[in-house]
Amino acid sequence: MMKRYHFIIAALILLASFSSCKKALETRGHSFLSPNTFYTNEADANAALNGAYANLFSQGMYGRNILVVSDVPADLIYRVLNSADVNSIYQGTFTPTNGIILQWWAENYFVIKNANDVIAYVPGIDMDEQRKNNIIGNARFLRGLCYFNLAEAFGDVPVLLTPGIDSLFPSRSPVAEVYAQIIEDLKYAEENCLHIAELPEQEIGRATSEAASGMLAKVYLQKSSTNAADASDHSNALALCNKVISYANSHPGYLALEETFANIFNPDTKNGKEILFNVQFGTPPNAGNLTNMTFQPIAKGGWGTYSALDFHYNSYKPDDIIRRNVNVGNTEGASHKISKYDDPGVPPGVFGRNNWIILRYADILLMQSEAQHGVDPSSAAKFDGINAVRNRAGIGLLNFTNTATADDFITALVNERGWEFCVEGHRRWDLLRLNRYQQVLQATGRQFDEQHMKYYPIPQTEIDVNPSLVQTQGF
Repeated sequence: MMKRYHFIIAALILLASFSSCKKALETRGHSFLSPNTFYTNEADANAALNGAYANLFSQGMYGRNILVVSDVPADLIYRVLNSADVNSIYQGTFTPTNGIILQWWAENYFVIKNANDVIAYVPGIDMDEQRKNNIIGNARFLRGLCYFNLAEAFGDVPVLLTPGIDSLFPSRSPVAEVYAQIIEDLKYAEENCLHIAELPEQEIGRATSEAASGMLAKVYLQKSSTNAADASDHSNALALCNKVISYANSHPGYLALEETFANIFNPDTKNGKEILFNVQFGTPPNAGNLTNMTFQPIAKGGWGTYSALDFHYNSYKPDDIIRRNVNVGNTEGASHKISKYDDPGVPPGVFGRNNWIILRYADILLMQSEAQHGVDPSSAAKFDGINAVRNRAGIGLLNFTNTATADDFITALVNERGWEFCVEGHRRWDLLRLNRYQQVLQATGRQFDEQHMKYYPIPQTEIDVNPSLVQTQGF
């Protein structure tokens, strides 16, 4: 990991290399070196790309806050310890001054800033073209991923594509334009990143062509539920899922479902064949993942921050024993603990060796079923992906006899994604996309108003320093 430098920025303005700051936020940058003196060779290009990847580890992103912005305001977990910011997200009463929301905004833009540097300056380096394009493809994957995070969370957001000052006070771009940029970036990554089977060991954790295809499928599906929707979204997603599935079928040693569900999350078997893209946390105590501590009870050296909602624990079917035991199998006192991130390989009170999984092959299979249903609800092929995942879990398969209507199938997808991806940072977006958010919230005793249900507000600090930013309606 590159050396971290600390300096003062306003969450958006200086992240985009702007200089008129009025409010400060501490974060990290990968270099103070001039582009004219730094981007001179392949080693510099790789160092800059590593700098873009480095911020994914931050607590504001995949080190912690992904759980808060996606899984806390859903039907999976609740916060045991008191925190005004987290509790307001759980209850749907969050405001523009929420610190978690500010961090999610700022950290995603910081990755975008570093990715923009790579995209702008690496093309001028004299080096092997294929390796150069792979580095640029990785940077565009990261930029596309982070703009997707922002589009899911905030809808219309400023789109910043260069290291310099395009506009001193950028305004929010319509969500359709944001998605168009995401798609363009991920298509470039799909065409220029290495395939999984080509990835050298020292580059494990970098994006691949298949990871880009899978993220594109997810982008098209999420886009289909917004006002940027296009009639071809489901067919585009289906083609991409089928492309990844075809690659897996021809490279089963590199991409496939893990036979044993628990091995996906076991730190001793991480980076297995099911993983398409994850954040590579290091070996504690240097760069460990705090997720294990987040769910470990205080009596066992952890923080005991969250527990599983009884609603989620009770949702598992009686025969879904494998996933229930891995996800929420341990009972601590009167509550069910999220146990999938336990790391028995470290002492109590030490960060874990776990990676954070952003995309895995089971998601491709479930998206294939969702996309096929969107293209042709009468096709029996829509059961293929979901049944492959259910078969691994050891539970009964679906068909038109036990899943007769379109509504039945959506219910099956909602449930399946909750059981398969428990606390993996997908839930809020899944429920919104499948139009079951309010229904699920009501079942857990909550009801968000329409605005709090759909988008987070733009952080107030950004509104304060940028007169061109208009706050989300309702906030």
